[in-house]
Amino acid sequence: MVTAGETTICIGDIHGYLDKLKSLWQNLEARLPTDVFNSCNVIFLGDYNDRGPDTRGVLDFLISLPSLYPNQKHAFLCGNHDFAFMGCLGVLPPTPPGFSYSSTWEKYLQNQEREGWWTGDGQNDVHVQARRWAGHMKTKLNMAKGGVPYMGSTFDAAPTFESYGVAHGDRAGLIAAVPEQHKEFLRNLAWVHEQEGVETGDPETSYSKLIAVHAGFESNGPIEAQIQPLLQKDSTIPRLEQLYGRKNVWNNPKQLADERVLLVSGHHGALHIDKFRLIIDESGGLADKPIAAVILPSRIIVRDTDDQSQINAADSALASEVIRRIMSNAKGIK
Repeated sequence: MVTAGETTICIGDIHGYLDKLKSLWQNLEARLPTDVFNSCNVIFLGDYNDRGPDTRGVLDFLISLPSLYPNQKHAFLCGNHDFAFMGCLGVLPPTPPGFSYSSTWEKYLQNQEREGWWTGDGQNDVHVQARRWAGHMKTKLNMAKGGVPYMGSTFDAAPTFESYGVAHGDRAGLIAAVPEQHKEFLRNLAWVHEQEGVETGDPETSYSKLIAVHAGFESNGPIEAQIQPLLQKDSTIPRLEQLYGRKNVWNNPKQLADERVLLVSGHHGALHIDKFRLIIDESGGLADKPIAAVILPSRIIVRDTDDQSQINAADSALASEVIRRIMSNAKGIK
């Protein structure tokens, strides 16, 4: 658990856009006092690869942060694109003896032809999401994203292969090209992150607890039952809705809202700010849209496109005021 009373930054999906990530990071530094920024919690909400041109550079940047900012606390979440990338590399968590990833294909075999799933040596040891990720879409345009062309697969994975100097679909070449440091980073991704809440004295910005997961939680069924596979990193499940879901995980389940738990996700290609539900993925991996982040508990939105020379003084004042309130409340509690 992270101690209450600390500033938290939640950063939305990056999708291979290293230049955007660097600009966003600089703007976040400009928004907060130096000592606050250097000691804050930073939660990356997943999806570091695909669509953008430099997945390799993004992973290098993220891997460097703990040494460059040793007093920050970093949480790197696993997104659905990261999960599929891991599956292709063969670095998903170990499975029970006798388990075959071919069992994950069954429910989705009707999509195999249209999505052009990857085939090759060892395909029985490849998770369904990884076969989809490394495959070749038969249709050219992604109508769900406004008719933009697919980049190789339904995951738009071709730029990830290319960032490592490998042709799209060359699984053996990718495994050889991805540095072990990158594989280890992916292995260590958290599938869910929990930390203590913050009481600001304002019910609109206070929360009892924060849970971050890439897509969200389904409203039906106990939350604990949905969290357990994430904590266990259970890769035997064909499709984890908490990483892959859409409409079914958009809302904050009543159980969490009633307990004043703030649920934060990326994934949805949208920016949604509600009392106990935040979705921070303004870009959706599209080149013409910004990467966004939110500073908590003040709920200031920061984008890579912000002009540092025009940073709103009121925002900075609000952030400082919220920090002051938190410190005041913490002293009162003592």
